Amino acid sequence: MDEVTFSSGGPDDTARVATAIAPHLRAGDALLLTGDLAAGKTTFTRALVAALGSAAAVTSPTFSLANFYDTPGPRVLHVDTYRLDDVAEFRDLGLDEYLDEVIAVIEWAGLVASEFPEPLRLTFTKTGESGRTITLSGDGRWDAVLTELAVHA
Repeated sequence: MDEVTFSSGGPDDTARVATAIAPHLRAGDALLLTGDLAAGKTTFTRALVAALGSAAAVTSPTFSLANFYDTPGPRVLHVDTYRLDDVAEFRDLGLDEYLDEVIAVIEWAGLVASEFPEPLRLTFTKTGESGRTITLSGDGRWDAVLTELAVHA
């Protein structure tokens, strides 16, 4: 399956998508989030971290660039590349040493997509004042995951 699209009428629907994805994640996974400003990327990440068992207060790492969140399983590395100028700046952060042991969630991921060989891609699109679509796509092991998630779409 190439992609699955979910409709979201608000934060609760976005949380349901995150909750459906969470059981499929493991250390070394990368989720690349793209979409318009205020399209739900951080809302999704907040719900994902909660679905992975953390009570952490997830905030956008726009200014800190990266935040780590502990979960009962692998930590979540939440990165926002919005303020970076190029992939070299991302590499200079030194986060690559953690990528095998965390679940990486990258907002504004277009700039650094080439750094992740087999990511799950999530595209957030506004469809009105509070509506969104969340389109998931990926290759390799994500084919089976997308097929399973299609039941929830």
